[in-house]
Amino acid sequence: MQPIRINNYCFDRIHTWIQYDKRVPQFIEVVIEVFYPENRQAEGLVMFSHGFLIGNDLLYYPKKIIGGLLNDNPLFGINPSAYYNYSSAVVEHNWAMAFVTASHMQSAGMPWIDFGGNPRVGQDAYVAASYLVKYGATDEFYRIDEHNRDRSFYNSELGTQTGFMKNNNVIFAGHSVGGAHAQVASVGFEKLQEIGKRTSRSFDPVLYDRELIPAFSSPMSSWSDEERANPVGFIQLSPVDMKIPVLAPGMEPYREALAELPIPNVMVIGQCDSACLDKSKSQPPAWSADKAANASQFREFASDKSWSTVANVENGSHCGYLTEKSALCSVADAKSFCKSTPVKDTYQAAGDETRFTTELIRNFIDLFGENGTYNGGFKGDFNQWRGSNFMKWLDKKSPDGVINLVPFRDGKYVDFARECYR
Repeated sequence: MQPIRINNYCFDRIHTWIQYDKRVPQFIEVVIEVFYPENRQAEGLVMFSHGFLIGNDLLYYPKKIIGGLLNDNPLFGINPSAYYNYSSAVVEHNWAMAFVTASHMQSAGMPWIDFGGNPRVGQDAYVAASYLVKYGATDEFYRIDEHNRDRSFYNSELGTQTGFMKNNNVIFAGHSVGGAHAQVASVGFEKLQEIGKRTSRSFDPVLYDRELIPAFSSPMSSWSDEERANPVGFIQLSPVDMKIPVLAPGMEPYREALAELPIPNVMVIGQCDSACLDKSKSQPPAWSADKAANASQFREFASDKSWSTVANVENGSHCGYLTEKSALCSVADAKSFCKSTPVKDTYQAAGDETRFTTELIRNFIDLFGENGTYNGGFKGDFNQWRGSNFMKWLDKKSPDGVINLVPFRDGKYVDFARECYR
């Protein structure tokens, strides 16, 4: 498709295939949706891993067969940006924002559902971000790759026409199972390779064009550091993890790695969100009020080097972050943790919690600005992160003047994983 321009921003879709390692015959089909500034001078990229939409519907395979005859693809019918459109937060800063949709299948019985716990989906997000950094908004990435210089389709000037990033700085973010998948992408390329190797999820991806006899990229390990995504922070909205033998080993190794990385990150949970707080639904739950309990994702972020922090939205739900209502997501809010608050009184999609999320992203991006420019990761140590303007904004009863946060035991409205270690 041709990019759609709305004011000073463009929207585009990119369709490609990922082979996770050239030595492993495992491929995944992906579609990337991306909003980027028309001036092609994006100061950074927010890469969002969506939750309930990862995967495809029950009729995906029949649609796939029919689409092959009609030159259509069911992946193009999934629009994650509609449910997580926080574009006003990135427009203000001249950043880009993107999403990736993939046809993962965890169960032969339910190919349209992703229960979470599959690190491959987090790897997809890292590949998608790196694709946008290196190639920009184009389906024809293979025409840019140096290893195709002797091929007739090679075009050395295409990269300057399609690229829109001034740097390779990426904030990984996600909601629900996408929040846990963002944990994977945030560890960076070297850790993705290291953890993947020891967990049977090897990672040195090769990109393929979707044609019958596809052109392909060089392995990502041969790319320069500047061509790969550089995680500078991550945001998790009610992250849901899961452990299913063989299919979904969970994200614990990635959380352990993140506990040692000095990058700003924040977890937001909803007080009434049983989907991420109930240990029968998320394994482990995102957070637990019992600091002595080891069984929570937040506790696994704990170390004496950790920068991880958490905030708890009063009456927050699992779907209140969404910018558009979804019947599928609302199933997660059917039973509430808040016995005194009816489900109907928790935040709903496209409401106050949605607007709070936009403000959260806007203030988080501010971390990386200095005199109007964005020059890499956060410039400071843990104490400066703890005392940053973002943290001052978040650590109050009502950061945006509308929603309230639940105070922790010490009376503050943010809690640090580093405190769990002590």
